[in-house]
Amino acid sequence: MSQAEEPTARSRAADDVGNPTATAGSSPSSASSWATTPAIRKTMLGNRSRDTAPELKVRRAVHAMGLRYRVAYRPEPSLRRTADLVFTRARVAVFIDGCYWHGCPEHYIEPASNVEYWRPKIARNRERDAETTAALTSAGWRVLRHWSHEDPARVAEQIAATVRAEGLKGGRSPGR
Repeated sequence: MSQAEEPTARSRAADDVGNPTATAGSSPSSASSWATTPAIRKTMLGNRSRDTAPELKVRRAVHAMGLRYRVAYRPEPSLRRTADLVFTRARVAVFIDGCYWHGCPEHYIEPASNVEYWRPKIARNRERDAETTAALTSAGWRVLRHWSHEDPARVAEQIAATVRAEGLKGGRSPGR
């Protein structure tokens, strides 16, 4: 393999995202992949963890209302959880949960293949969401969770109302 064709450590690490059988520096193969087909693997690797279309629509709407926030930020540094929008002074953390990844009761459809992998994964995501909400709430944060299928304008209105109300409670400037 020529130097130009040789995969870099960075590309190997990107290929191993979500692969429970991959080891550091290992070269991925279809036999060790968590995906059932190369096409599914490519699709799943292309899924974004931030800056999704629903998240961007909500962010634009909230920004247009004059509110400013942090993006993909840990509300509590000691907690390894990242909120989609964080209003630090008002202590409001917003999560825009994807219907598939977080098991939306309206839209989640269990996959037909690889069920033994996906069922516990989605269940663990839901448990983690509940743990995150509880931890942030006990630390004094107001946690808002919205589904990605919800109307961005309505979500933005709810966020703005909450941020303004929470910001006024502590004598803080709302949205800053």
